[in-house]
Amino acid sequence: MTTQAPETKIVESYRIACDGGEGPLGHPRVWLQIPEDLGWVECPYCDCKYIHKDFEGKV
Repeated sequence: MTTQAPETKIVESYRIACDGGEGPLGHPRVWLQIPEDLGWVECPYCDCKYIHKDFEGKV
Protein backbone atom coordinates (compact mmCIF):
# COMPACT_ATOMS: atom_id res chain seq x y z
CA MET A 1 0.00 0.00 0.00
CA THR A 2 1.45 3.36 -0.99
CA THR A 3 0.87 6.70 0.69
CA GLN A 4 -0.04 9.72 -1.43
CA ALA A 5 2.62 12.41 -1.67
CA PRO A 6 1.82 15.60 0.23
CA GLU A 7 2.12 17.71 -2.93
CA THR A 8 2.05 16.93 -6.66
CA LYS A 9 3.54 19.20 -9.33
CA ILE A 10 3.32 18.90 -13.10
CA VAL A 11 6.65 19.80 -14.72
CA GLU A 12 7.91 20.25 -18.27
CA SER A 13 11.43 18.89 -17.79
CA TYR A 14 12.69 15.42 -16.95
CA ARG A 15 15.40 16.94 -14.70
CA ILE A 16 14.17 19.18 -11.91
CA ALA A 17 15.43 20.70 -8.67
CA CYS A 18 13.57 20.57 -5.36
CA ASP A 19 14.40 22.64 -2.27
CA GLY A 20 11.18 22.24 -0.33
CA GLY A 21 10.00 25.65 -1.52
CA GLU A 22 9.69 27.17 1.93
CA GLY A 23 12.83 29.30 2.17
CA PRO A 24 14.73 28.60 5.40
CA LEU A 25 12.15 25.96 6.38
CA GLY A 26 12.77 23.93 3.21
CA HIS A 27 15.55 21.40 2.64
CA PRO A 28 18.86 21.29 0.73
CA ARG A 29 18.37 21.57 -3.03
CA VAL A 30 18.47 18.21 -4.75
CA TRP A 31 18.34 17.46 -8.46
CA LEU A 32 15.90 14.74 -9.46
CA GLN A 33 15.72 12.81 -12.73
CA ILE A 34 12.28 11.66 -13.86
CA PRO A 35 12.60 8.27 -15.58
CA GLU A 36 11.25 8.68 -19.11
CA ASP A 37 9.44 5.33 -18.96
CA LEU A 38 7.86 5.98 -15.53
CA GLY A 39 7.01 9.68 -15.86
CA TRP A 40 7.30 10.66 -12.20
CA VAL A 41 9.67 10.90 -9.24
CA GLU A 42 9.32 11.75 -5.54
CA CYS A 43 11.65 14.00 -3.59
CA PRO A 44 13.45 12.00 -0.88
CA TYR A 45 13.26 14.95 1.55
CA CYS A 46 9.72 16.34 1.29
CA ASP A 47 7.94 13.56 -0.66
CA CYS A 48 6.71 16.05 -3.28
CA LYS A 49 5.70 14.07 -6.37
CA TYR A 50 6.85 15.50 -9.71
CA ILE A 51 4.98 14.30 -12.80
CA HIS A 52 6.16 15.09 -16.33
CA LYS A 53 3.46 16.85 -18.36
CA ASP A 54 3.38 13.98 -20.90
CA PHE A 55 2.23 11.64 -18.09
CA GLU A 56 -0.36 13.93 -16.51
CA GLY A 57 -3.52 11.93 -15.84
CA LYS A 58 -1.75 8.62 -16.54
CA VAL A 59 0.03 8.25 -13.20
